[in-house]
Amino acid sequence: MPSKLPRLFVKSPMHAGAEIALSPEQAHYLGNVLRLKPGDQVLMFNGADGEWRARLVSIGKKKAETILEHRTRPQDDGPDLHYLFAPIKRARLDYMAQKATEMGANLLQPVITRRTMAERVNTGRLEANAVEAAEQCGILRVPEVGGPEKLSKLLEHWDAERLLIFADEAAPTASPIEALSAQRARPLAVLIGPEGGFEPEERNALMQQPYVLPISLGPRVMRADTAAVACLALVNAVLGDWR
Repeated sequence: MPSKLPRLFVKSPMHAGAEIALSPEQAHYLGNVLRLKPGDQVLMFNGADGEWRARLVSIGKKKAETILEHRTRPQDDGPDLHYLFAPIKRARLDYMAQKATEMGANLLQPVITRRTMAERVNTGRLEANAVEAAEQCGILRVPEVGGPEKLSKLLEHWDAERLLIFADEAAPTASPIEALSAQRARPLAVLIGPEGGFEPEERNALMQQPYVLPISLGPRVMRADTAAVACLALVNAVLGDWR
């Protein structure tokens, strides 16, 4: 059965006996919300050293100290999967960041397209949502969050070894599973465009790249956050770590 202990993401190196100071926000959560006391235990991870059971040594309103006792799980890196997206409204962007983290993305990359409605992106908020999702779902890594980049610039500097999969209503193969199954194992990226879709020039630029794969998401039009979950699930099932 999964542990009921609270889980915290920290940025400190982790090894048996390491003493780790928590942030004021974490101290407040453990002490004032959960009412934990010295001697109580928590789980901690940093995205590199696995998951560790830690004991609270001291706890106050804004300070808390822990000591790592033993590792409960080794590090699991998950798929090499980048998630690229045109920014959308804040509440739905929060949801999208959380779900992409749960789906195993190791990079959240905002992409500015011609029809992007919200070009300003609060990367700190994206990071906070990714951390929260990882803490709650037992994930051992938190994706990196990139700064907003124009689509044209990303394509200009793209690593051709990484397959770029994008949701395309006009994809030449109706079955996304058939299209994905024809691909070899390699680093992956999923691109979800803006609510109004890509401009014809942008779609043409994508289709001209040898590393790009358009896939259909079926006969119904989806919102961007729904399309993100659907596309990431398909990619994980066929090419990722759900196989």
